[in-house]
Amino acid sequence: MKRFSIVLVLALVAALGLSALAQAQVTLSYRFWDLNQAPAMEAIARAFEAKNPGIKIEIEVIPWSQYWTNLETAATGRNLPDVFWLNATNFELYASNNMLVPLDDWLAKSDLISLDDYPPALAAIYNYRGKQYAIPKDMDTIGLWYNKELFDAAGIPYPNADWTWDDFREAAIALTDEENQVWGFAAELSLQSGFGNTIYQAGGYVVNEDRTKAGLAEPEAIEGLKFWTDLINVDKASPSMAQMTDTEPISLFESGRAAMYFTGSWNAVRFNANEYTKDRVDVTVLPKGKQRAVIIHGLGNVIAANTKHREEAWKFVEFLGSREAMEIQAATGTVIPSYMALQDTWVKSIPQFNLQIFLDQIEWAVPYPVSVRARHWQQLLTDCLTPAWAGEISIEEAAQEAQRQVQEVLDSERR
Repeated sequence: MKRFSIVLVLALVAALGLSALAQAQVTLSYRFWDLNQAPAMEAIARAFEAKNPGIKIEIEVIPWSQYWTNLETAATGRNLPDVFWLNATNFELYASNNMLVPLDDWLAKSDLISLDDYPPALAAIYNYRGKQYAIPKDMDTIGLWYNKELFDAAGIPYPNADWTWDDFREAAIALTDEENQVWGFAAELSLQSGFGNTIYQAGGYVVNEDRTKAGLAEPEAIEGLKFWTDLINVDKASPSMAQMTDTEPISLFESGRAAMYFTGSWNAVRFNANEYTKDRVDVTVLPKGKQRAVIIHGLGNVIAANTKHREEAWKFVEFLGSREAMEIQAATGTVIPSYMALQDTWVKSIPQFNLQIFLDQIEWAVPYPVSVRARHWQQLLTDCLTPAWAGEISIEEAAQEAQRQVQEVLDSERR
């Protein structure tokens, strides 16, 4: 009897040990592309593991240049990582092909997070056909960065929240000294940082809300596009397309050869690290067109439909969207956390810049324009607009061709 009891106890201990081992063997892969954010993501993963000892997070950092090809290969083989980053451009492609797990049922029961914690226009990016597929990780809007030293030398007051397009244009012309290769503005060809914002400010749209129609040839969109091409080809207040191909617009701004530049909140860290810009530049809201508008974007954490551990993956995604995780992320200053209650932490991370303006603009933010094949038509759009930026064709002609090509892609998505 005694021997039987010992055997039974040993058997129970072994069973419990095997059970604990099995629990500890739940490993979730978490894939993203930004090495700069790896320390914060690592810290968040370790904090999650401390609260959930049965789950291990295996971090996979794939460089941006390889990330999407790598992800597409994994999707084809139904071998996506359990949890990974998506951006707006690629989101609907994965959602529409049933590659992601909808989160609505879990969200409805969560005591840790709610979609109300994040800017509505940001959360809306990751909603596809009425279902939420991602928890926003971070966010960004676009600001008007300017060189205080160049403004002071020209005797021009700094840009402010009252500036209109006309104010901006007058200053850009006045600040231009082409002989010394200094321009008032660097008119980069960019949907997110550039012309997308002015199209919405003019009352137009890139694609409509149900992703069935492009609006690029509408008068309002052409007005928003012309804002850029006139600065280059009429006012000569921006470097030419050829000059901006030889030297990136952001590099022109960082070297004092462009007095103003539209770019996102993500470049605050870069400008703070640059010896020239860290004490010479600041930022304000975008100048006003017919109305206020700014593109909002941010990354989302998603769960792969092929994961074998849905409940555990949800626990991790839920934690990633929580206040605790966002506090870890915000402290680094690399990106604005999507969790609205913590965004002030990011604002204070680089006090010499007026970073509050990126949050102030949430009031009039519009979601980054996308559709299922957004990556494809966005490249076509850039290709169509390039000759107009170069002054080879009119912006009206370029917009008509862009409308035709983008509309073809949108039509193909519904077949």
